[in-house]
Amino acid sequence: MPKDREKTYEHIRTELKAGRQAYVICPRIDEPDPQKELALNAKSVKEEAKRLKKEIFPEYEISILHSKMTPKEKDTVMKEFVAGTTHIMVATSVVEVGVNVPNATVIIIEGAERFGLAQLHQLRGRVLRSTDQAYCYIFSESKSKQSQDRLKALKTAQNGFELAELDLGLRGAGELYGRRQWGLSDVGMEAIRNIKMVEAARSEAQKMILEDPHLVKHPLLKEIVHRKKDVLHFE
Repeated sequence: MPKDREKTYEHIRTELKAGRQAYVICPRIDEPDPQKELALNAKSVKEEAKRLKKEIFPEYEISILHSKMTPKEKDTVMKEFVAGTTHIMVATSVVEVGVNVPNATVIIIEGAERFGLAQLHQLRGRVLRSTDQAYCYIFSESKSKQSQDRLKALKTAQNGFELAELDLGLRGAGELYGRRQWGLSDVGMEAIRNIKMVEAARSEAQKMILEDPHLVKHPLLKEIVHRKKDVLHFE
């Protein structure tokens, strides 16, 4: 949790000059609605990429990656990053799982208070695949004690499930998906305490997607997903 953003950028430049690559993670794809005051400080992928290119790293190639892109577009962007054609990838949390890029040694996570601890752990892991020294810089817009306690937990927890349980204890259970992030109990979030059940559910979901990616054989589930498309967080 660095206090000096400029020093962070200089360190990234040092890594880039050494031939390494970097990730910058933002909580939003587009700029927030200005009428929603709470969203004003949330950085977006598109605007942050423009800002970094114009003001900070004009000499480097910057790409973007987010869930609204087509599979073909995502694949092209990832291939270019893996090949080293682009040097900085600005993305949403869609990169928390996927292709490993050992040459990427630095990751900046913006608006960290908007991510769950297990999610931050996964994002941090993007640069831990490198055989070189890796660095993770986390920036939070919130100065509340709760937010700071959550981020400090990243230094002590041993794995993602432990972090998820810590998050549940600190923030309270909320919806497993959607806009209601914490404060009220929800069956989906309470279930995270049962690790075996979570692992079994994940395995079944992965199997279903592999066998029936468009849910043709599961019309009821497809209808539910369609109805929830505005609140589901697919990343």
